[in-house]
Amino acid sequence: MNKSLVTLTIGQSPRIDILPLLLEHLPADHIDHVGLLDGMSVAEIEAQFAAEPGDSILVSRLRNGQQVRLAAPKVEQGLQQKIDALEEAGYDTILLLCTGEFGTLKAQRALLLEPDRIIPPLIKSIVHQHQVGIVVPVKEQIREQANKWRHLNKPPCFAVASPYLADESTLQAAAEALLAQGAEVVVLDCIGYHQHHRDFLQKKLSIPVLLSNVLVAKLAAELIV
Repeated sequence: MNKSLVTLTIGQSPRIDILPLLLEHLPADHIDHVGLLDGMSVAEIEAQFAAEPGDSILVSRLRNGQQVRLAAPKVEQGLQQKIDALEEAGYDTILLLCTGEFGTLKAQRALLLEPDRIIPPLIKSIVHQHQVGIVVPVKEQIREQANKWRHLNKPPCFAVASPYLADESTLQAAAEALLAQGAEVVVLDCIGYHQHHRDFLQKKLSIPVLLSNVLVAKLAAELIV
């Protein structure tokens, strides 16, 4: 098998925080990794991707573990340039490592796997009429998330806990806030959430906890192996 799959993060690659989780489902020898911010300093990132008033916000991780806040419209433009370059390099499948909602990304030939197009309908099919509670990294994302999850049978409730900054008490407080709002299923909806976040919450809660990145990785594995 040739290397036909490449992961594309809006941060810097490789995403060592979630790579072990992805590799539980994907063959390591047949994947390459690319990041939108690869090779950029914090100052360069700020100059190119800083948010303007009114911009939607995306959150990602640098190689040193630092969290960065990025303007979604600028990220989308940069991602399209990366996608074009990866297609030109010959990749058959591009797995986007971001659960943000993008409206214009496209690939001419390659299969582009966008979590924001995959995860909401999949979660809807799993939860049916149950109330979904969603944990996001920053509060500014809640407004956009309401549109992303608009097809659920019930409007979701939200809480905030960054996978890059939050400690266990913050994560637990977010989950308990969702329970107080009637959540019957919790979704950790950021690529940065890890299995240990899920495992911690599953021990504390009496309801299912789902990881968006695991669902996407499993789907990608089905397509290439």
